[in-house]
Formats: sequence, C-alpha cells, structure tokens
Amino acid sequence: MSRWLFSSRSLRLVSVVVFERGICFHCLRGNVLPISCNRGLRSNWIQSNCFHSQILALQKTEEKKTRLSLANEGTASGLSSKNGMERNFITPVRAMNDFFLKPSDLELLRKTRRRSPYESEPPITVYWLKDVEAKALEVWGSQEALDRERKKKTEELKRYQQYIFSVKRVLKDMRKEPTNWSPQGGLMEGSGKVVLTAILINGSNFLFKLVAWLYTGSHSMFSECLHSLADTANQLILAYGIHKSSQQSNPDHPYGYSNMRYVASLVSGVGIFCVGAGLSVYHGITGIFNPDPIGSFYWAFFILGGSLVSESATLLMAINSLRKGATNADMPFWEYVKRGQDPSVNVVLLEDLAAVVGVVVAGSCMAVASHLDSPLPDAVGSLLIGVVLGAVASFIIYSNSAALVGRSIPLSSIHQINSELERDLMIRAVHDVKGIDMGSGLVRYKAEVDFDGRELTRSYLDKQDLEMMLEEVRKMKNINEMEAFLLKHGENIVDLLGAEIDRIENALRKKHPEVRHCDLELL
Repeated sequence: MSRWLFSSRSLRLVSVVVFERGICFHCLRGNVLPISCNRGLRSNWIQSNCFHSQILALQKTEEKKTRLSLANEGTASGLSSKNGMERNFITPVRAMNDFFLKPSDLELLRKTRRRSPYESEPPITVYWLKDVEAKALEVWGSQEALDRERKKKTEELKRYQQYIFSVKRVLKDMRKEPTNWSPQGGLMEGSGKVVLTAILINGSNFLFKLVAWLYTGSHSMFSECLHSLADTANQLILAYGIHKSSQQSNPDHPYGYSNMRYVASLVSGVGIFCVGAGLSVYHGITGIFNPDPIGSFYWAFFILGGSLVSESATLLMAINSLRKGATNADMPFWEYVKRGQDPSVNVVLLEDLAAVVGVVVAGSCMAVASHLDSPLPDAVGSLLIGVVLGAVASFIIYSNSAALVGRSIPLSSIHQINSELERDLMIRAVHDVKGIDMGSGLVRYKAEVDFDGRELTRSYLDKQDLEMMLEEVRKMKNINEMEAFLLKHGENIVDLLGAEIDRIENALRKKHPEVRHCDLELL
C-alpha cells in the first residue's frame, strides 16, 4: 500500500485524502481536530505530526526539480551532444573511444534513451557516465593504467598524423612544377625576338625622323617622329613585360606572372593614345590655326621611304609570329589577333601597321603641301595620323583589358576537354566547368567531377588478393579487428582516389599543354 501511495499517479489522491480527511494511511493515525477547524490548520497539524505526509511533500518538491532539470538538459542537448556526452550520459562510440572499452564491456551497463541533437533523427541510446568510468577502472585495473593507455593512444595518433604530413609533403614535391619552364620563352626566343627587333628599328627611325623634322619643320614629320618615339618606348615596356612574365610562381604569386604581358600591352596602348595620338592631333590643330611656312621636303621623302621599308620588315615578322601562334592554337588568324592571345606581338603588329599607314599618309600629305605650296595639307596629315594612332590604341586597350578581367577560353575547347574527361572510366559526369585564359598561352581549368565509386573500388580490388582478404575476414574475432581492417582498406581506397585524380590531370595536361593549372573537385 505504501508503494501505491508513493507512486506519481496516486500522489494527487493522497494529497486530497490527507488535506481533506486528515488521515494518513501509512501510520493509520486519525485526525482528531474538530470539523470546524479550517483547512490550513488541519494541514499544518498533519505536516508537524505525521512523518509520512512530510515525505510526500518532499517527494512532490523533488519531482518538480527533476522536471525542471530535464527541461534544462533538453535545451542544452544539442551543444553537449557534440562531445558525445549530455551531462551525466555518454554515447557508446564515445565510451569506447575515450575509455578504450569493447562493445562486450558495455552490454551489462545501464542504458537509456535520450533525444537526438538532430531533429529528424530518432532518440539515441546512451550510458550513464559514472557506470562507464567504473567499468573502465574495472577493465584497466586503475586510473593510472587508463591514463597510460590514453597517453599511448595520443602518441600513436600524433605519429600517424606526422606520417600523413610527411607523405603529403613528398607527394607535393614529386608533383612540383619544373622550375625552368617558361610559357612562351623569354626575350631571346619567340615573341621576345620580335619585340627586340622592333625596338632597334623604331629607335633608328625615331632618330632619322627627328633630324628630318628639325630640317624641314613639317607637321606630318613631327607626328611621325612622335609616332616612332612612342613605339620605341612602348616596345621597351613590352620587353619588360615579356621578361617579367617568364618568371616562376612564388608564394606571393602562386599562378605566376603570365598576365604581365597583358599589363605591359595595356600600358603601351594607353601610351600610344596619350602621347602618339594626343600630340599628333594637337600639332595638327595648331598647324591649321597657326600655319608656318613650309620648307623643302627633299630629304624627308628619303627618310620616309627608309622608314617604310623598315616598318614593313617588322610588320612581316609580327605577322609570321602571329600566324605561327594561330596555327598552334588551331584558330583563325584574325580571331587570334582579336583575342590577343600573344599580346606583345599583337602590339608590335598594330603599331607597325599604324606606322606603315602613317608613313603613307605623311608622305602623301607632304607631297600635296609641297605641290600646292600650302601648310594646310601637312597639318591635315598630322590629324589623320593622330586618328589612326587613336584607333589602334583603343583596340589595344580593349583587347588587353578584356583579357585581364578573366576571359573564358573558346567554347569548343571547353567541350573538347569535357568530352575527354567524361570518356574516362572513373568519371560519371562533369559539372560546373570553368576555363580561364590566364595569358601567355596558359589556361586554368576547373571542374566538379562525379567519380564512379564502384569502378574505383573494383580497380582497388583488382590489385588485391581476394582469397587472402576473405581469410582475413574469417579470422576476425571482435569489432576491433574489423575496424582495423576497414580503416586500412578505406585509407588505401582514398589514396587510390588521389592517384586517379593525378592520373587524369596529367593526361589532360599532356594532351592540352596550355592547361597549366587543372583543378578537379569531387562532388
């Protein structure tokens, strides 16, 4: 009867009986207070004279505290469950990892169900922390032995992590890019030779045109002198860009300096626009509104003729270099020029083309001015040369700025690379593809690939002795041996996955040498 009285369902009924009737069924003591005594006096008498009624009150208070404690534990369960514990409870996995127990050691311990920290998951089974600690002391014999085992496991983990770090460092060194590789060579080969030749020719033309302008005072000759000076200065900038772009990558610039060619070409375009075009237009306008008497153009025509020959020679060199580059890139010539695939030679081509046109315009206008004995055609020739230089500079600025902001490679090249990846046995599909032209013939290719896990596992198993693996599984006696077996082969499969990614990237670089940086991400 006392067990029934102390149960939670009967607590309310007991309270009613005690307070309304004044009777305690534990000690069968009757309440002799008169009926007219109010309820408050009656309950005070019972609480002071009946020990069992006091126990009932204490039990009711403890139940309220327990409900409040459980509510607080439920609120903090999400945070504390991350560590495998919730106040006085511990999960089975954490118990085995922290106290080095086996599943058989936990079978006889008290367990309970607690709310999962994830809303969509069912309740989880946990053990009492004190029971687990006591079982660990029983298994290991003492707290000192348990601490030694923990220290041993910690040292093994550190050695394993150090081993993994060393292996990754060795693999990184093996995959390190060669230090003597240059995208398109330095100043002594390829586009560098074209730029150096243009510097020598344009520098010589500037000196001859300067002498001719000082001798004749022609506005058109002055424009041509400025034109050659601007070309020489800009091509010196191009030479610096080629030299800088051939430097290898470093921690501050992990993708190298290949964009320096575009930067130098952009600066050259701005220089042509401001110095060449601006001063030519200004000098032409000045000649129109403040004409000066013209002199003899006899020697000026000889200098313009020599300049035409030399500018045509460098123009042909630039055309041949760009035509060879377009053939290697499998692109039409004008598309190759429009995209600015070789920005340095591109600038030489456009500058020399403008120089040839400028020489023809200057010679024609000077001939008309000499025939009419009027300075006006000569000033108009300076204006026309300024317009030609402005158009060339605008195209150079546009093409190089488009390349600097991250231009995609042609769509046909992306489709070709994607098809080659999808033909690989290990890859199901390719998603989120990006191919960026980094300049100097370099491409950065990035894609998310869906690996075929079955093919990867089959490739790993083909290299294993399945009979030996089966025998190894049959000899397993506990979960620790099974865990070690799965960890070993799981790590080997992950290593094989890394090796397959390296194989795919190397094959892609071998077939597409322009793909210098290949980033394949797993879905």
